[in-house]
Order: sequence, then C-alpha cells, then structure tokens
Amino acid sequence: SGERYALSASLDNARHLSSLLRAVHFQDYATCLATASGLRVTVEDAKCIQANAFIQAEIFQEFSVQEESVMFRISLSVLLDCLTIFGTSSLPGTSTALRMCYQGYGYPLMLFLEEGGVVTVCKINTQEPDELLDFDFCSTKVVNKIILQSEGLREAFAELDMASEVLQITMSPDKPYFRLSTFGNAGSAHLDYPRDSDLMEAFHCTQTQTNRYKISLLKPSTKALALSCKVSIRTDAQGFLSLQYMIRNEDGQICFVEYYCCPDENITEAEL
Repeated sequence: SGERYALSASLDNARHLSSLLRAVHFQDYATCLATASGLRVTVEDAKCIQANAFIQAEIFQEFSVQEESVMFRISLSVLLDCLTIFGTSSLPGTSTALRMCYQGYGYPLMLFLEEGGVVTVCKINTQEPDELLDFDFCSTKVVNKIILQSEGLREAFAELDMASEVLQITMSPDKPYFRLSTFGNAGSAHLDYPRDSDLMEAFHCTQTQTNRYKISLLKPSTKALALSCKVSIRTDAQGFLSLQYMIRNEDGQICFVEYYCCPDENITEAEL
C-alpha cells in the first residue's frame, strides 16, 4: 500500500536472514537498528556479552529507511518462528521470499512471506529498546589481533575441555603466539597456533596478554563459528574480547556476526 514505512526491506530468500539471526539467538529478545547501511540485530546477556548480526543493505533486494535510524526491540524467538513458517529447509529450487515493513514507534513489525504462491502475513509486537552496552571497542584501542580460518577454532573447541569454567587466551608477539587453554577435572589442556600456521591469515600482536573468559559466555558464539569461514580475534588493553565471524551465504554474499565478551574479573595476576 502507499503507507509511508519507517523501514521496508525485501529478500528473495528469507533463509539468509534466519540463519544469521540463529547465530545470535541465545536470549529471547533482540534490539534491531536499521540505518542506510543495513540492519544490525543485537542480543545481550548479563552486561557481560553482546552479539551483533550485521546484514548489509546490499544483501536485500530492496532496503529503505526513512529516518536517520530506526530502532526497536523484538522477540527474536517469535521472529525466527515467523521467518521459518514454511519450514527451515526449502525444496530444491524454492525459497521463501520476505518483505518486512515497520511503520515506526508503537507499531508491529510486519512480515509478508511467500513460498510457492502461498502468502503468510505475520505481525510481531515491538517494544521500546533498552540502552545497549557500549564496549567502546574501536580499532585504535585494539592491542592484539589475529585472523584465523574458522576450521582452526572449530577444531580447538572440539579438542579442548568445554566442561572447564574458563577459556584462557594467550596472544603474544613471541611463543606461544596464540594459545587456548582449558582447566578441567582431568587437568589442563593447551592448544598452540604458530604465527606461520596455515590456518593463520593475519597476525598482529604488540604485547603479551593472557585473559580468561567464562566458557558459558563464549558458548553461544559457536553457532556463528559453525557458519563462518574466517574469524577475527581481537583484544583491547582491558582484556575485552571481540570475535568477529565472517559468514558467506549460499549466494556468496558476506555478512558479519560479532561477539563482545568481558574478561573474567576473578582472575588475579598471581594465578596466571
């Protein structure tokens, strides 16, 4: 209709959106921010971890934002249920087309889904967004950064003791360069990656840093890891961790999912 929408977007294949949203679905509610550059969906837990899925405007067949930014909070569980209303796996050669419209504050998010000539309309209530955590993770504050092929990190999570409470990450300009450690009942386990490893795409470490992170906080990011081809691992001077996953969809388009995690406060220098 001729109504003026604050946000309208369309996708030929809704699966591109639903698979990215599943990669950040570890809490029920998400905050959506639409700007001219695309859509950012943010999920947080306990002021310790934040996940962001970025879907660039170019990935949509149509993407229009009438204001400088449009922001609302929504049930991610309900949104995913609606996006997969025709099932999660389409028959070969078929896909679910999506049109998404939002009139603005107080209005529901409307989804028009079409597959095989059948159209379903969903209206999802929106809420006022909460203030989001600002991890203030700008590139100038990054102390250490490596880019790894995702299979390297997938192997690590398969081999290390994920029953451990913490994952210890050491990044250093000298040996062991990049080390992941866990501490379980069976003892401690370490996995080292030399800087010239085939899995290492980039290595920029300026100082030795050892930080521990609660594995319970990192586990949700394994959903994004499973979809990704590369992962950028960055830390700042305070030990805050950024895991940025590069995800290529079926059409070869690239999106990003980023997780920020704060270090475990309970570790003292003497324990390291």
